[in-house]
Order: sequence, then structure tokens, then C-alpha cells
Amino acid sequence: MYKFKQDLAMAYFPDCSKATASKLLAREIHSNQPLMTELQSAGYRPTQKRLSPKQLQIIYSHLGHP
Repeated sequence: MYKFKQDLAMAYFPDCSKATASKLLAREIHSNQPLMTELQSAGYRPTQKRLSPKQLQIIYSHLGHP
């Protein structure tokens, strides 16, 4: 099932605003080179709004479940 990136950000950072949570998640993703490399091979683009099940699985494997 696809998930909006903003919803995932709120799951990881529930005490933050949506905007702040989204920025924090983006920073986590972009600062982790192995994660970025794997996501890009799964078709990830930083501007996309929804994450595919495969991309979610990759994020969970690197960052853990929220």
C-alpha cells in the first residue's frame, strides 16, 4: 500500500508539526547515503509525495518502524 511521505513523517515525529516532521524525515533520508542509494534504485525522487511499498520497506530497514 502506498503511503504519503507526510504521513510517514508524522509517524516518526508525532510531536512536530507536519511541516517540521516532513523536513526532519527528509533530513534523515538524505543524510543516510546507503538509504538514499537503495531508495533511488527503487525509483525514489525527493519531490514525490507518495512512497511505494518497496520504498517504505527500504526506509523501515534503515530507520526502523516508527
